[in-house]
Amino acid sequence: SSNWLLSQNILAPIGSQEVWAAGVTYLRSKVARMEESAESGGATFYDKVYDAERPELFFKSTARRVVGTNDNVRIRKDSTWDVPEPELTLVITSSGKIVGYTIGNDMSSRSIEGENPLYLPQAKTYDRSAGLGPCIYVAETILPSSTIRMIIERDHKIVFEGSTTIDQMKRSHKELAGFLFRELTFPHGCYLMTGTCVVPGNEFTLQSKDVITITIEHIGTLINIVE
Repeated sequence: SSNWLLSQNILAPIGSQEVWAAGVTYLRSKVARMEESAESGGATFYDKVYDAERPELFFKSTARRVVGTNDNVRIRKDSTWDVPEPELTLVITSSGKIVGYTIGNDMSSRSIEGENPLYLPQAKTYDRSAGLGPCIYVAETILPSSTIRMIIERDHKIVFEGSTTIDQMKRSHKELAGFLFRELTFPHGCYLMTGTCVVPGNEFTLQSKDVITITIEHIGTLINIVE
């Protein structure tokens, strides 16, 4: 039954691939990153990369740090401002070809990244900082009008809800994959999170036991619970 499925931890659809991510691919993401970095003087970096030819790409996770749907994600104990980032995620072969799509939850510490842009790896990469699933939608393309929706619940009440469409992304999927594969090889292929446009307001931070639900049309729903 559907209730049984929602109660089960479904393994993330990943083997030995690496997970990478792209940033500042949507206007809303650029604005949010500039806001969080305003005091540190790092805001100009995000403004420039949004308009630059070269995208922001960064390593996100190894397979063993990834969790699947209905499993727990974490917020860092040394962080004071934490958010999930719902992202369409590309499934890419070793030759660089996009063969499918899944849903990614790019857990992020905005307080650490906002303190200094050089802290990005610590803000983004730690145990259980990435959710993937619930499955792989096998297709060479996905409709640009497809909706990405995120709901965050706390004590069974919705504390955040937002949505966007994939066509709000400034960069193309092939463009992002092309830059990632320029000087990197992936013998087992890789996953590439493509950035977010659904960002909670600056007054919001995740708390333990929050339930994060991310749905992308044609793929399904990824559910993660904050430890």
